[in-house]
Amino acid sequence: MCRTVVAAAVGGLAGGTATHLWHRFGPGTKWASEERRRLARAHQQRMHWELLSKAIDDPDLAVVIDNYGLDLTPQKRRQYMYANLWYINAFHLYEAGLLDLKELFGHLRELFQSPLICEYWEATRPHRAALDPASTEAEIGRMAEELFQEMAAAADTEEWWVVGEPPSD
Repeated sequence: MCRTVVAAAVGGLAGGTATHLWHRFGPGTKWASEERRRLARAHQQRMHWELLSKAIDDPDLAVVIDNYGLDLTPQKRRQYMYANLWYINAFHLYEAGLLDLKELFGHLRELFQSPLICEYWEATRPHRAALDPASTEAEIGRMAEELFQEMAAAADTEEWWVVGEPPSD
């Protein structure tokens, strides 16, 4: 009889705990929607990479998304798309929490050492201007643009790694 009472008590406690956890973390809760959003973002990032990779590999596909407003050779278009992958990779590292703002700033400093990434950055200025100004992407774009301008002004320095003031978190 004692075992039956203990088993019933443990079963009731486990059931109550499961019910509590279901109400706290089950479908329709903030946690579940945040998890779905995180998974959707990861999926979108993967799709972006796959779509751009296909365009980089096939010039006939690349012209479909050529919205630079410039007369680009197939080689230059592929280089711009590849530069986009590097910039977006840095942005996603920040968004995922793998880089803080200071580390992202340093990463962008390194990227802006490439003349092709600088060309890409200038060509895509109108794209960034069209972003929602309140979005994280626009905020990071403004930070990167300020760094880009400071680095262009200090182009004659050999100590590029000290140009610009990293933001504080």
